[in-house]
Amino acid sequence: MSKPLKQIHLAAHFPGVNNTTVWSDPAAGSHIEFSSFAHFARTAERAKFDFLFLAEGLRLREQGGKIYDLDVVGRPDTFTVLAALAAVTDRLGLTGTINSTFNEPYEVARQFASLDHLSGGRSAWNVVTSWDAFTGENFRRGGFLPQEERYSRAKEFLATAHELFDSWHGDEILADQATGTFLRDARAGAFVHKGQHFDIQGRFNVPRSPQGRPVIFQAGDSDEGREFAAADADAIFSRYATLKEGQAFYTDVKSRLAKYGRRPEELLILPAATFVLGDTDEEAAELAREVRRQQVSGATAIKHLEFVWNRDLSAYDPEGPLPDVDPVVAEEHISRGRAQVRMYRDPVAIAREWRELAEANKWSIRDLVINTGNRQTFIGSPATVARTINEFVQADASDGFILVPHITPGGLDPFADQVVPLLQEQGVFRADYEGTTLRDHLGLAHPDAARRTGAPAERAAS
Repeated sequence: MSKPLKQIHLAAHFPGVNNTTVWSDPAAGSHIEFSSFAHFARTAERAKFDFLFLAEGLRLREQGGKIYDLDVVGRPDTFTVLAALAAVTDRLGLTGTINSTFNEPYEVARQFASLDHLSGGRSAWNVVTSWDAFTGENFRRGGFLPQEERYSRAKEFLATAHELFDSWHGDEILADQATGTFLRDARAGAFVHKGQHFDIQGRFNVPRSPQGRPVIFQAGDSDEGREFAAADADAIFSRYATLKEGQAFYTDVKSRLAKYGRRPEELLILPAATFVLGDTDEEAAELAREVRRQQVSGATAIKHLEFVWNRDLSAYDPEGPLPDVDPVVAEEHISRGRAQVRMYRDPVAIAREWRELAEANKWSIRDLVINTGNRQTFIGSPATVARTINEFVQADASDGFILVPHITPGGLDPFADQVVPLLQEQGVFRADYEGTTLRDHLGLAHPDAARRTGAPAERAAS
């Protein structure tokens, strides 16, 4: 008997502050006006996507002590935007990145419980940590936590939030039918938590929400991040966009679940994915090359190289050869906070490799950054893109994708209109929503059901 086809999960990421957005394109709209967020969310819901995702963006970009002004700047508060979108959508999940390094459990739990009520059970929390001293100065200590302490705090932060969500069990408020008044259980909302990072007690004042708890996402790729996701998350973002890398990540993370009493289907793996569509594969490939040059200006290329070289390279021509000097390896980094957690562990070796690549291909600095940086994940006609996405999911390289268009807010429309119908025809993507909550869309159990049956979700939170 053949293996049944997996159903594909699709979500949409409003790009915000990153190197995907082509903010200078005439078709690009505002990244702060609510109409942009509303258009994007309505398109995602029209296409029957699982959820919309917003990153946090707590800081302006900084490098070399100066604000990095080569990208869109800032974003409105995540909770405010998601709450507003709850009023203009009916089924679409609403996912926000909220930092566990700089916030406090009571406040965050209250905000997510409120959002879950306002949206009818559609909230999700992407739990992240931060190594960034520049952001840290906005909050406390003017610095960052070591990696092991960041994850220790994150695990306790999430466990504490779960204690707050679970302090209401769903039956604490009982209506007295004779008098029309409410009888409140004296235990409702009571909590006590004493741990390494948090020592709090009191009453949580938001009753149990429609989902019980928000869906939990995690985005870390380190070994600590993968373990955190295996123990506590409902879904994990992945940065692996090739089939082979995706399969390796998928196998590794799913294999970690058993030690926490969880089944493989209890954790979804959803890579971020960009796309470029054309009438033909050739047209899409040409458009993709144009988009990459729009995304990486000469000034952006120099800034990217400075991050690796850890020195001022403003005197170099982005259309010229790579620097013949080696990167500076030191505790102090040109981008504050990144000395402790480097994207490139051996910058001298990377520089050597890049020089060899540039010489062999006759690449300038800009050419190199374009060709070694993030590329579009799916390029081709709608039929090609639909087929490739389905191949990835059926081959267990992912459970679906979080799509990041390069134009905001209208860049998702072509995918919704041209690719989604093809996936629906193949029987691998829903024609309509079958439930009302985000847990319904993702096929995840309700925490209250887990508590009643003693399923793994209860044990993970205890």
